[in-house]
Amino acid sequence: MKNIPIILASGSPRRKELLEQAGLTFTVIPSDAEEKIEGDTPDHICENLAYIKAKDVFDKESATSKKEMIVIGADTIVWYDGEVLGKPEDEQEAFDMLNLLSDRVHQVYTGVCVIYKAEDGIHTELFHERTDVTFYPITPYELKEYIDTKDCMDKAGAYGIQGPFAVHIKQINGDYNNVVGLPIARLYQVLKNIDVK
Repeated sequence: MKNIPIILASGSPRRKELLEQAGLTFTVIPSDAEEKIEGDTPDHICENLAYIKAKDVFDKESATSKKEMIVIGADTIVWYDGEVLGKPEDEQEAFDMLNLLSDRVHQVYTGVCVIYKAEDGIHTELFHERTDVTFYPITPYELKEYIDTKDCMDKAGAYGIQGPFAVHIKQINGDYNNVVGLPIARLYQVLKNIDVK
């Protein structure tokens, strides 16, 4: 990455941890832009949300600095039966979401936007990853027990694959880290190939 400053436009501790595991040095500056769901397909929706976050932070940082920089934005959505399942507003909604997904297959999409300033101008890389996730059948008691941990409240689809809910994951087809919140291997390849000259 040629020592270009990297900014993660997300306050997600899970994305921060994945970037750290990849050995990257970066600064966290969460976006406070309003997230509007736009697009007809899950890939367009998640990419658009990632772009909104990255562009918000990039514009603010560019206004105060003319130095080269890389800004990474990401957004993860859970998609089931033609609908986006976002972060639950309360415990009842979390229960309803997880009950809906019990014993079924759903998709997790993470859109990633990389905006970087180079000598020849501003460049944008936009991509997404999809992972199919299958839950075991989950009883109402098990759902309530999980919801009581509060782990569900800040996560799309009301669950985290890397936490106590892991016991209910029957199968995944695709990138595990994509479900955690960032397809780090794909992102690393994009960053590795950035040419600022």
